[in-house]
Amino acid sequence: MWLLTLRDKKMDGAYAVHDDNGDKVLFMFESHDDAERYAMMIEEDPITPKSMDVIEIDGELAIRTCKLYNYKYAVITPDDFVIPPKNDNI
Repeated sequence: MWLLTLRDKKMDGAYAVHDDNGDKVLFMFESHDDAERYAMMIEEDPITPKSMDVIEIDGELAIRTCKLYNYKYAVITPDDFVIPPKNDNI
């Protein structure tokens, strides 16, 4: 699986979006290409462009960790269509 990090802040954690309740949700992509496309959309945002890196992770370990710490996550499959939310704080 793949996730995104801020290029200059990798040690600060992974990219997550805010849901309707204001909670952060970690996006984990099954496809490297999908993660790359999502990263490009973030980088091309004219208002808040950010430099992103796509990193490979152990999906099972990441999911177990999210569950352990009660952190919300979403597994993005190749059949899903996601776009970065506007003005989301990373």
